[in-house]
Parts: sequence; structure tokens; C-alpha cells
Amino acid sequence: MRKVTLAIESWPTRFPFHITGYTFTEARVLYVTITENGLTGRGEGSGVYYLDETAETLLAQAETVKSALEQGLSRQQLQTVLPAGGARNAIDCALWDLEAKQSGKSIWALTNIQPSEIITINTIGIASPAEMAATAAAFDSQKIKVKLNDDNPFDRLQAVCTARPDAEIIVDANQAWTFKQLKDLAPRCKDLGIAMIEQPLARGADAELEDYQSPIPLCADESCLDTSELEQAARRYQIINIKLDKTGGLTEALKLARQAREKGLGLMVGNMIGTSLAMAPGFVIAQLCTFVDLDGPLLLQQDRKNSMAYTRGRVSAPTSTLWG
Repeated sequence: MRKVTLAIESWPTRFPFHITGYTFTEARVLYVTITENGLTGRGEGSGVYYLDETAETLLAQAETVKSALEQGLSRQQLQTVLPAGGARNAIDCALWDLEAKQSGKSIWALTNIQPSEIITINTIGIASPAEMAATAAAFDSQKIKVKLNDDNPFDRLQAVCTARPDAEIIVDANQAWTFKQLKDLAPRCKDLGIAMIEQPLARGADAELEDYQSPIPLCADESCLDTSELEQAARRYQIINIKLDKTGGLTEALKLARQAREKGLGLMVGNMIGTSLAMAPGFVIAQLCTFVDLDGPLLLQQDRKNSMAYTRGRVSAPTSTLWG
């Protein structure tokens, strides 16, 4: 019989991290371990903050399936007994880890995906133009994401671009703009060489994008949580940002990636801030993506033991000691 442990952990950030309508000072996560016959699988979930998920709600949700897990609930069965979200993500990833250990196969053999080193985006939170430019100048990565809201977005972006003319830069508005602002800012972003704009309009208020020909690609984040929302998102966006906390784990994330690629959409993998244990399954999805945003641990004061290695933006595959 399995033993399942569920716990809330807090991982403080190095500094307050500001995005549209929210400030992160810590990553409060659900940590799951599933032990069977001396082998343990681990998983971590942060939840979807804009859907009001918290560490406490994740724990309460996970508790509802703890008994079933201990009696052998499978990863496939999990998809039907818990909704997508941070709790299912943590459990799903723990089951993947356990399966890898029990089978003696790596996550790469189980998913039939070949691992390679990736380059992650480094993210700049909202601050003054000068502060954001200074942060950009200090980054050693060649790929940068700039968080913006509706307050003076172009000046902030221009300051970052001036500080880092060598970098590939994308914009993340986190639902902050109106359609009018997008139409004004998108051509100016193209002139600056911006590679992509992520979630410019609010979730549920982006229907106007279906008739809009953007001068640069638009990426759905909040507007595409999982496969159930892909059809609509495909009519409005050219890229899908896959986050395991949104999809409810690697199982659904792989399904979303496959279906999005079949539709000819580009892919991005993102994160909700967390330790290397949360980034490790995201690294699997990263192999399928053009844009990779797995810098969560870099925002934390410390990471887990056997953490993933970050060197000048480059990230190597997680060791089996960490996950998978």
C-alpha cells in the first residue's frame, strides 16, 4: 500500500515581485510525496492565483483524494477525480516521478521526448523605467520577459530595450491592456524588435482578437488553461503558454502541447514561481517550445537540494535525484 504525505511549504522570494494586480513575496506550495515499496515520487504545485487558488485550497483539495491515492489511484484516474489546478499538478507530477522510479526508466523514456539544454527567459517585474533597465542590464541571459501594466508601459519597455539591445525580449501584460491600447502598442513593440506579446487583454474579454491581425505574435496565458479552452484560444492567439499549474499536471500539459502543435500554434512553457521540483516537469514541456520561462527558482532566496543548474540563462535537464 502507498503512503501519501501532503504539506504546505513557503519559499520566500529574493525581493517583492510585481506584476499586474499582484505582488509575490513568497511561493507557498503544496508538496506531495507518494511512497510505495520503498520508492518515493515527489511533486510540487503553486496553484493559479487569479483563480483564487492558495496553498490551503490546494491542500484541502488534495486531501479529498489521499485515501484513493493510497489505495492505488492511477495517474489516468486522477484526471477524472480532480479538476485542473495546482493540487492535481503536484499529485500528477509525483505519480510521474514514482512511475519513473518503479519502471527503472527516465521521464524521457516514458514520454519519448529527447532532452536537451534550454535557455530560459529571465523576468523583470514592474518597477520604474530606470529600475527595470538596471535589472535588465544585470541579467546574464539573452532572453528577457518584461512585465507591464497599463501605466506607462511603452516607456518601461523602451528603457529595457535600450539597456539590452542584444537580448530577445517579450512582453507580458497579464491582462492589463484594453484592445485600444493593444492596437496602439503592438506596432511600437514591433519597431522595438519585441518577439511576442503575452496575454494583453483580460481573460474572457478578448473576443476582439478574432478579427485582429497583430503585427507580432500574441500568446494566450490566462486565456488558455488547458485543452478545454484551446479551440477558442486558437482563434485569438498564435502561441499558447502551457503552465502545469493551469493544466493540472504533466499529463494534461503533454496533451495540450500535442493538440496545439497539430493546430499549427507556437508553444511557450511558463511557471507560477516555485522551486526546481516544479520546474523539472516543465523542462519536459520546454523541449517542445519556442519560448521557455522556467526562471522561478531564480526569484527565490533558496532552492531545493539537488536543484536544477542555471548558468547564463542556460538550464540543464534535472537529475533523477531531483525528479523523473
